[in-house]
Amino acid sequence: MAHAEFFEICDHDQRRLLAFASERRRFDANAVVYKAGDVPDGAHVLISGRLRSASEEGGKPHDLSGEGTLVGAMALVIAKPRPVTITALVASETLFVPRHAFLKLATQYPDLAARAADHIRRELTGYLGALAPLKGRIRKDQI
Repeated sequence: MAHAEFFEICDHDQRRLLAFASERRRFDANAVVYKAGDVPDGAHVLISGRLRSASEEGGKPHDLSGEGTLVGAMALVIAKPRPVTITALVASETLFVPRHAFLKLATQYPDLAARAADHIRRELTGYLGALAPLKGRIRKDQI
């Protein structure tokens, strides 16, 4: 968990508490971690292996690899259907961090909640900035 950039917002003791509440999950090659439309109850930190994120609406899939890669960060704070399917490309292992554990910790440490909100805001701003050049190319009937 210490390798996951998102969890740099936590101090050592907070990461330890989250790790204690988390569980290791193993996925065989081609196993689905979660499907588009699912409402996962937490996020996954990649320990080993390689995952693929693919939209049901097409587009180029995105491969996720590297120890500490966080998959589904938004699922730590909101219960919303995921827009992509995550599949293990090879045998993979993750640390599943339950939303209820993260939210309980954020409630106990308001400064952590503020850092999480700032981190998510920065990421969303980055995503929106990356999409800005496409704004004129997307027709309303395609949305």
